[in-house]
Amino acid sequence: MRTYVGHQQAVSAEDFVELALGTPVELWLGVEGESETDRAARLDAARDILADPEYSNLPDDVARIAAEVIEAHAPELFNVIPLARPARRRRSSRKGAAA
Repeated sequence: MRTYVGHQQAVSAEDFVELALGTPVELWLGVEGESETDRAARLDAARDILADPEYSNLPDDVARIAAEVIEAHAPELFNVIPLARPARRRRSSRKGAAA
């Protein structure tokens, strides 16, 4: 099954998010090993995008997408299995035993 956002095909989850938001995910999350200069430029670009009226719904869109992902994957995210407690160790009853 193929997934399209507008006229663009989303091949991966990253593609889908980028097409749904209209911006690359890396713009908001950064990339590993980016320099301080690159980070400052990236954040500057992000601020410019948020100031653009075309993207005024972006924070709401991000919250909606995050909620949809959580809802779709809730069973896996919240599948908590209690672990068995380790047995308590008894203290030595011998007199003069090192503590």
